[in-house]
Amino acid sequence: MATTPASPMRSVDRALDVLGVLEDARLPLRLSEVARRADLHVATAQRILNVLVDRGYAAKEDTGYVAGPAAVATAHAFLVNNRLTPVALPILQELAATTGLTPTLFVRVGSARVPIARVEGRNPLRYQLPIGDKLPLHLGAGKALLAWLPEDEQGACVAAAVPFTRASGQQITAEDLTAELRDVKQNGFALSQDERVLDVTSVSAPVLKDGHLLGALSVVGPSSDLPGSDHARVITEVRHAAGAVAARCP
Repeated sequence: MATTPASPMRSVDRALDVLGVLEDARLPLRLSEVARRADLHVATAQRILNVLVDRGYAAKEDTGYVAGPAAVATAHAFLVNNRLTPVALPILQELAATTGLTPTLFVRVGSARVPIARVEGRNPLRYQLPIGDKLPLHLGAGKALLAWLPEDEQGACVAAAVPFTRASGQQITAEDLTAELRDVKQNGFALSQDERVLDVTSVSAPVLKDGHLLGALSVVGPSSDLPGSDHARVITEVRHAAGAVAARCP
């Protein structure tokens, strides 16, 4: 019995699934592992990888497949053409000067957040936070995005994340995270301590324009640079900066 060819849209979905697998991988992946993570037959994954390699969106190394250089060009096109970065950079620079911390602008990509602009504070972070890196929504600045998602999308993200353990050792259930997100939305900001990295504190606020979530603005630094006595001032600065980005965004 003849099989029905996959629709063009289904083929695009599968190709993007494979590309997403390569984006998330920290090491080269063998064909069988790409197929498993993308939930595809090995032969289908091979055909898609062949096309992605030809177009430069994947590369084949001795130990497996990795994302290709064409993805860098796509990322550059976004950074040059998106409407947030140009208006946000001077605001991030001012925020770095007034707080001494490192401000970053994030946008949501599926169930992750991606930094698209950053200005270093007085004391650079001891860990890397590359532009374009995928980070979780349920930790740190991600909560300033997750709290404003529609209820069904938020619920799906919460269900996929829990249970988990923060860097501090605190174990988080679905009930814990849902209650925290409710508080974040009610208060208009997220204050995070020792969540993804020990001895690091961040303050984050959503960038909202006419009720539409554009991104999240966060400042982060060593906890010693952001003592409890300074939280209120920094929260005000971050919320004001997030509002300024939204107001200037066309």
